[in-house]
Amino acid sequence: MDKNQGYAILKAVMLENGRGFALGEHHTAPSRYVTWACYDDKDGQRQYEWGHYGNDRTAMEQDFTDRVQDYQRIYNVGIRQTEAPGLYKYYSTQRPVDIGTFPKPPYNKPDEIFNYDQRIPVENGSFLTWGYLTYTRPLTEKQASDYELRPAPDNPDRPRPIAEQMKNAAKLAEADRGSEAPAPQRRQPDRGDR
Repeated sequence: MDKNQGYAILKAVMLENGRGFALGEHHTAPSRYVTWACYDDKDGQRQYEWGHYGNDRTAMEQDFTDRVQDYQRIYNVGIRQTEAPGLYKYYSTQRPVDIGTFPKPPYNKPDEIFNYDQRIPVENGSFLTWGYLTYTRPLTEKQASDYELRPAPDNPDRPRPIAEQMKNAAKLAEADRGSEAPAPQRRQPDRGDR
């Protein structure tokens, strides 16, 4: 888990323009919670600035949400990725997780490493795995493939299955139909009108 000035980063949102915001917690600091504006420098290290401090977690989570939404509205940018401890999960399908069997990119060390006693089926039996790792930030496709790691299907950066996408689209279409006024009935011509 990332840390800055003793604050453990609980979550971060990175935007399309490379800027972002983070929420942190420090159990012994005078102000227990903080929200920062942040960005990744040219070396890939996260830099934090413009902190808002407070002791009420609910208020600080709202401050975090407000800062993200205000920035998106002002600069018209979308969210590129959401980060949280253990948010990105990768399965080790070929071997138990051990020294030299997983990537350790700078500033993105694994949060959790878990090995099973044997190779077991996961994700409703869709494949077998020896264990898994979780990361705060996503691995690149090359990092995952170099170590034969398989991303979990529910990682935020993974495309959703087509069936799920179609269900969501159907729900949105149904909601749109419900909010529109009914279309006026067209009067069909009478055969005698010809």
